[in-house]
Amino acid sequence: MLRRLKEMTLLSLCMFIIFWPSPELFLLSPYASPPVNEETFQYRLTWNGIRAGTAWLGIKREGSQIKIFSKVRSAEFISLFYEVNDVVESILEPIDGLYPGRPRHYRIKIKEGRHRRDKEVVFNAKTALYRDNIKKETKEFPIPDEVFDPLSAFFSVRFSHLEAGRSVYVTVFDSKKTWNVEVQVLKKEKIELKKGTVNTILIKPLMQSEGIFYRKGDILIWLTDDERRLPVMLKTKVLIGSVVAEIEDF
Repeated sequence: MLRRLKEMTLLSLCMFIIFWPSPELFLLSPYASPPVNEETFQYRLTWNGIRAGTAWLGIKREGSQIKIFSKVRSAEFISLFYEVNDVVESILEPIDGLYPGRPRHYRIKIKEGRHRRDKEVVFNAKTALYRDNIKKETKEFPIPDEVFDPLSAFFSVRFSHLEAGRSVYVTVFDSKKTWNVEVQVLKKEKIELKKGTVNTILIKPLMQSEGIFYRKGDILIWLTDDERRLPVMLKTKVLIGSVVAEIEDF
């Protein structure tokens, strides 16, 4: 359950992809105002109403580069039985007109009970150099010009033109493959959070890789329906019940 919880939160924790937008589907929203320097979101993770952990999603400048990161920590009582400590990072090169930039290095480090993963991808002009630091495996794969890692994806989608009933598509390199990811824009919806009532846009990413959008069930993301497009809640079903990530600090 906690492994699935981690995959869902990394969702909020970081998301979709950056790539050169197509004229119809990826125009930046005329009212969107992407953050310039830094923002961090903190989420309360609950499973069937029980506090299961905390997740963070953030973006900040580091010199001439941009860093996007996500972290997941299991709650203290959960860690007694199954500790979760996951970190995902994406380093991007800023490019004029492309928010938040083009990914150059992606790394995912997973600690979930006895399960460990430590993988990274170095993006070059025409290739992606994949490394599995646990299996000591290195392999290079050809990639198209407009391809990105799973972590930087969300920030692109947040500030793209989102219209209910119309999907957005992005190209992602993940798990040694290039994926064409569909993000469905389902509807506008008013939801109740602990912080109050919020007008939102509900989206659903569809992906079948092992990364942030690993599809073991539908993942739903609620963004505020305003210029900030804050990811305020995420939800996914698990074997028993559901897991919810709700924003608690920004």
